[in-house]
Amino acid sequence: MSTTRNRPGVMLALATIGFAVNFWAWALLSPLAATFTTDLRLSSFQQSLLVAVPVVVGSLGRIPVGALTDRFGGRVMFPLVSLATIVPVLYLGLLGHDSLAALLIGGFFLGIGGTAFAVGVPFVNAWFPPSRRGFAVGVFGMGMGGTAISALTTVKLVDASTLRTPFLLTAAVLAVYAVIAWLVLRDAPGRAVPTTPFTSRLGATVRLRITWQAAALYAVAFGGYVAFSVYLPAYLKNAYGLTHADAANRMAGFVLLAVLMRPVGGWLSDRVAASRVLALSLAAVVGGALVQAFTPGLAPVGTAAFLLMAAALGTGSGATFALVAQKAPANQVGSVTGVVGAAGGLGGFVPPLIMGAVYGSYHSYALGLVLLAIVALAALALDLISVGRRRAATA
Repeated sequence: MSTTRNRPGVMLALATIGFAVNFWAWALLSPLAATFTTDLRLSSFQQSLLVAVPVVVGSLGRIPVGALTDRFGGRVMFPLVSLATIVPVLYLGLLGHDSLAALLIGGFFLGIGGTAFAVGVPFVNAWFPPSRRGFAVGVFGMGMGGTAISALTTVKLVDASTLRTPFLLTAAVLAVYAVIAWLVLRDAPGRAVPTTPFTSRLGATVRLRITWQAAALYAVAFGGYVAFSVYLPAYLKNAYGLTHADAANRMAGFVLLAVLMRPVGGWLSDRVAASRVLALSLAAVVGGALVQAFTPGLAPVGTAAFLLMAAALGTGSGATFALVAQKAPANQVGSVTGVVGAAGGLGGFVPPLIMGAVYGSYHSYALGLVLLAIVALAALALDLISVGRRRAATA
């Protein structure tokens, strides 16, 4: 094991796989939302609530999980989170899919899978020098592509077999990963381990300027990605009349592009100011959302608008955590990641509810997309006025 401890690339790869597997589990309900809506006769708001509950739990859970990772390390926390996620996955697959209440209970605990993000960032951060952390954390962030795995496989597995199949498969993969992670993962030598209580560390974390700057920016960048990844199938079905399978495939394309652009955002932030990368990304989101508010035809304008937003949200997400990796104190990266990650997840919780409510009232998504453009514009102003100015003042 001594050679493994000196191989950051192996640790980064295993952490990224763990993130992807847990996100795969976290996103299992989204591709099936339309099916459950039909079978259980759910309203638009109930459908939105179904896909949003795992998001909010996975988001808030990142705060304690990030702090626990600072204390116990990723070698303990990755297997623990993976094993804990198996329970709601099996519950949903075997028992909890016959009523909205059962689905919400399962979805609540399925949120545990979303906390894996707060394990990986401090784990990866400790293995790499400051000059490479933006790219390394960006590569780790590609694990959010686990949602694409879910989008591409869940409906197909159900159609080919039974509703239980994707849940049983995911539970098996989580179990295998937990064993491998326990045997192979090692925390970085010299990792900074905090000695103060959790409440003290959390208090110190929320007093850091970088915590709130990054939280606000990540709520828009990653929150927008999460919102689209869980709600895009319903949006495409309602707005364009696509089939469940076609909508899921297009959502997977959106996710894949965002995933590929995340390390690009980190890589660019290692070379130029992260605030500049964020500014360009947020401006692209504003433009894409305003275009899509008019519900143009999918070919080519609508597709181009969504792909632009996917690339921008992925790049912005990578740039935000490059900023965290570069600016947060070494022994507080997990705690800062927890708060920022929670903000990102919560940023993904609200939009599906708003979109569902807007469509239910007006049978149009225009207002929801205009609100996205306004929020992205506000984040752009924060980046230019606060983050960018502070960078210039300290350069």
